[in-house]
Amino acid sequence: MHEPDLTDLRVTAHRLAEAAREITLKHFRTPLSVISKRADFDPVTEADRQAEAAMRDILAKVRPDDAILGEEQGIKAGTSGLTWVLDPIDGTRGYISGTPTWGVLIAVQDATGPIYGMIDQPFTGERFEGAAGRATWTRGTDSHPIAVRDTTDLSQATILTTFPEVGTAKEGAAFHRLANGCRLTRYGMDCYGYALLAAGHVDLVVEAGLQPYDIAAPIAVIEAAGGMVTDWQGGSAHDGGQVLAAATPALHAKAMEHLNG
Repeated sequence: MHEPDLTDLRVTAHRLAEAAREITLKHFRTPLSVISKRADFDPVTEADRQAEAAMRDILAKVRPDDAILGEEQGIKAGTSGLTWVLDPIDGTRGYISGTPTWGVLIAVQDATGPIYGMIDQPFTGERFEGAAGRATWTRGTDSHPIAVRDTTDLSQATILTTFPEVGTAKEGAAFHRLANGCRLTRYGMDCYGYALLAAGHVDLVVEAGLQPYDIAAPIAVIEAAGGMVTDWQGGSAHDGGQVLAAATPALHAKAMEHLNG
């Protein structure tokens, strides 16, 4: 496979994000019909489905040979060696609650993992993206590079997760063991937490029970901003599961010790 054209991928990703932004904003903070995909309340809305369908329609026209992995419509095979990984609304619980911490996740990955990623927050108008060692923040015509901060000491770190229970009881205990050594703990950020890490505002994001479409875009953005994303044992997080995102290698190593202590 020839080297992918990152400029073309970026242009396409922005088209997808604009389409999803229009749909998600149209439904945001309006009366919505919400159904659960599981008995324990895993919400999905018409906005999720419409946004992913719109993105898939664009890809069918401009990148027909690429594969697609999306939360709502599953896998579409491709022949190019590239896969678009889409989460039309990451943080649907936040979305239906009116909080601006959800986002549209768009990533492109090859056999090695994510090579481009975008975290788009339609309500605030912010777009965080990363590829090839460069990460940027954009809102309207304002744009600038972003980078993780240089925190190495857990006692100075701000740590985020989405759910206070994190995952299983064992995973929750491990998270709270780590969080007790940090300066500040915040909850409920969904994908926006990863964007804040990439932009240098927080230091750690720790989660469990993720799917590939939850983490592909954050991996690309954070790594381009100079950070690290692995599972809790230091291996690949490309397939989801347990995720540890850290601003620096030193902080990552200390966090792993606490998670596995």
